Amino acid sequence: MAISFNFYATLLSMIFVLLLGRFVISKIKFLQDYNIPEPVVGGIIAALLIFCFYRYGGVELKFDSSLKDPLMLAFYASIGLSADFASFKKGGKILFIFLIFVSALLFLQNIAGLIAAQTMGVNPVIGLLGGSITMSGGHGTGAAWADIFKASPYNFEAALEVAMACATFGLIAGGVIGGPVAHYLVKRYNLQLPSKNHEEVLPKGFEKPEKERLITAGSFVESLALIAVSLLVGTLVSTYFKGSSFTLPTFVWCLFVGAVLRNVLSLTKVHQVFDREVSVLGNVSLSLFLAYALMTINLYQLVSLALPMLVILTIQVVLMVFFAVFVTFRFCGRDYDAAVLAAGHCGFGLGATPTAMANMQTVTQHYGPSHMAFIVVPLVGAFFIDLVNAFVISGVLKLPFF
Repeated sequence: MAISFNFYATLLSMIFVLLLGRFVISKIKFLQDYNIPEPVVGGIIAALLIFCFYRYGGVELKFDSSLKDPLMLAFYASIGLSADFASFKKGGKILFIFLIFVSALLFLQNIAGLIAAQTMGVNPVIGLLGGSITMSGGHGTGAAWADIFKASPYNFEAALEVAMACATFGLIAGGVIGGPVAHYLVKRYNLQLPSKNHEEVLPKGFEKPEKERLITAGSFVESLALIAVSLLVGTLVSTYFKGSSFTLPTFVWCLFVGAVLRNVLSLTKVHQVFDREVSVLGNVSLSLFLAYALMTINLYQLVSLALPMLVILTIQVVLMVFFAVFVTFRFCGRDYDAAVLAAGHCGFGLGATPTAMANMQTVTQHYGPSHMAFIVVPLVGAFFIDLVNAFVISGVLKLPFF
């Protein structure tokens, strides 16, 4: 028996998944400590329930998918709209050095995943999904690329299930290894620590307002309009270049259009983008999108892929630790700031930017502040990583593995 959920019932289900995730996280300390997102927790529980309904009750639940793509694109548009190029100079030389080596890791993650997949004789798409797509890209990027891998010429039906599993594993692993890596570097190289009595407010990524600005109905409509323009132009550009040498996923174009729009408006002083409001819209879009993606995954398809995925993901964790210690730390200054950057890199190199921030906060609360790290990591992790990752993945897809 099949039960179909219309648009409104599907929307209500997505919201219920988020509330369920919030409730469960509030009761389990482990989930709080490792910053596991609400849609991931609620979505996995919902997927298990839906699987049980189908397996033991013969009831199949079908959801309306019309909101899925717009929500995903709105999230990436919000990332673009948050990218203020004028703030990049604050990161200085370290920002560009960090970006270069972060980009190098993306390529290494994909090569490691593909070689492991080929060695085990499994679909190379599994290796790529266990590479930079989910390790450095997280759940959002994983779900976005999963749609591409489900279609021709890849035809990998379990793409979404594999992507969500890999991203969740990476999120936990990124939170586990970041602190120990920084601790090892501080002790191993006897790094000079900042004065703990020198207290300043740590920067908070892109948003550094002089005073709190209220979100109003008028400002909300303005921010929503910017996201809508980014979606419209981004999808039109994506359609125009489809099949050409500039073919990229639609979400990359929406991100790029958002970044251009934000900085053109800033340079011309026509409009000042309200960062906090755009962030709210983006985070809501991502949460709802992930709630839908996770509650509709087919868990049965993961069973036969569990061992290859575990091998690939273990390799990625080892690669991340060695890269953070021997590359990120060494080339970013070999000082305390570099150690904090290494901890942050572990966070978004395996999980997501919030994990990176949590890692760095843990380290700085113990050893002292690192203002450079709190400027560089959000800039690279919240904007550059997704844009560079898209080009790296597109390039890797042209290799003879496929």
